[in-house]
Amino acid sequence: MAYVALADRGQVLSHPKSFITKYIWSQDHKVIAIQYSLIAVAVGVVALILSLGMRLQLGFPDTLSIIDPSEYMQFVTMHGMIMVIYLLTALFLGGFGNYLIPLMIGARDMVFPYMNMLSVWVYLVSVIILMASFFVPGGPTGAGWTLYPPQAILFGTPGASWGIILMLVSLAVFIVAFTMGGLNYVTTVLQARTRGMTMMRMPLTVWGIFTATILGLLAFPALLVSAIMMLFDRLLGTSFFMPAIVSMGELSETGGGSPILFQHLFWFFGHPEVYIVALPAFGIVSDLLSVHARKNIFGYRMMVWAIVGIGGLSFVVWAHHMYVSGMNPYFGFFFATTTLIIAVPTAIKVYNWVLTLWQGDIHLTVPMLFAIGFIFTFIHGGLTGIFLGNVVVDLPLSDTYFVVAHFHMVMGVSPILVIFGAIYHWFPKVTGRMFNDTLGKFHFWLTFLGTYSIYLPMHYLGFLGVPRRYYAFEGIDFIPESAMTLNSGITVAAIFVAVTQILFFINMFWSTFRGPKADPNPWNATSLEWFTPQTPPIHGNWGPELPQVYRWAYEYSAPGADKDFTPQTDPPTDAEIAAR
Repeated sequence: MAYVALADRGQVLSHPKSFITKYIWSQDHKVIAIQYSLIAVAVGVVALILSLGMRLQLGFPDTLSIIDPSEYMQFVTMHGMIMVIYLLTALFLGGFGNYLIPLMIGARDMVFPYMNMLSVWVYLVSVIILMASFFVPGGPTGAGWTLYPPQAILFGTPGASWGIILMLVSLAVFIVAFTMGGLNYVTTVLQARTRGMTMMRMPLTVWGIFTATILGLLAFPALLVSAIMMLFDRLLGTSFFMPAIVSMGELSETGGGSPILFQHLFWFFGHPEVYIVALPAFGIVSDLLSVHARKNIFGYRMMVWAIVGIGGLSFVVWAHHMYVSGMNPYFGFFFATTTLIIAVPTAIKVYNWVLTLWQGDIHLTVPMLFAIGFIFTFIHGGLTGIFLGNVVVDLPLSDTYFVVAHFHMVMGVSPILVIFGAIYHWFPKVTGRMFNDTLGKFHFWLTFLGTYSIYLPMHYLGFLGVPRRYYAFEGIDFIPESAMTLNSGITVAAIFVAVTQILFFINMFWSTFRGPKADPNPWNATSLEWFTPQTPPIHGNWGPELPQVYRWAYEYSAPGADKDFTPQTDPPTDAEIAAR
């Protein structure tokens, strides 16, 4: 490798000199971002296949007995954990965070490139450990994706021998990888911004990823210690979470542990985790809407403070996941109140997105379609969340398909739509080529309408009282035949949506190698990443000199301007100086 010091910032970059140092042990944040993304997408496909297995069992239990009850619970557990942790968190922060932060703030790379390289390989190790649980005696854990003890580590639960151990070790390794990456993201944003790039000139994408990373650095330790404590309970016979219980007719040797303690630790991580995924999505959607509506984002400072406010409030709402645990009514009142309060900054963001679109020159490009689709699904999921944030309503709905529908609309469909929109938006920057627009629009409409066909009926099933996490529903008197028919229809829609994603992979693969050459700034955007000297950007991003920033990232359709966008690197005109 050649080590080159760049005088403008005093940063030393390790330039690759071989295939291995360029594409495998790379210290280039862009290559690392692609590595993160490919690993996350690969493991996400596994989770998608698991969900299809569950849906086939639920939709056609009499004709397709492809999995037994134990395997069903193992599929539920692995699908949920992969999607929330190993796909969404890794893709938003490790993928988009790695690629976009240095480019958007005018940095050459992450502040700690070697640690950045280590983070992606430690993440891969965590995925390998997790996938290994499919091949050990007993298979993966079937404790449910929340891993509640004592069930999770009692023999009789699927995967209670090796599966739960590998799950807990994998989570601990993942948190190490996240911590290495997270420290990089925060330090880079605070220390490596280019000249003129103040915090209040950063794109909202950077703000969302920055705030989500801080949440992760504060929340993931709760999951880490709970995983380690449960490992001790399972392997060393401690009783952090294990009370005295009778298991399979025998009194256990444990005593004095508190299963509720694990729930508090898990959800102290778990609810900020919702916003670790949501905040980057909020920032990305804000940028997509502004660029493709040719209009400055409405209420930029309010949007920034809403992101920060949501992040802070996310730490005081965790126990609304625990109303059914029998908490004191005063605590229930507190957590119901804070849950309603956190809806306020979230609603501010929705209003500002709608007002950004108002009277804009809206271009219905593929990224814009996914961004608008996100607004619909997120509003829908958010409104059903208000139901579940209320103690009285949550108690009867807690263990029904209403929760499944709400959670998937907020944490499944909405962020996935943003991921697709972001990939389409920045694909020309990453590859230097354009995707097939017709295939992209087909992909959006089939995915958007298909997911509504899955999750909208689930709300109705929840009101009927159809329970979640059940292997089959035959013989349950209060569930009408119409619910069984609807369940079959949901399964058909799920298969349709899964098959539709093949269009996306075909489009991306073909366009990467055969797509038409892209203009360096195909969307006429203003933020820094579109103004690198080369497309795709080379290692170091900016050539001999870093850019200088003179304005915010949303200068669209400014009165009196020669064109409908003004890059951040354009110095102020005489008229702008006089107006100040």
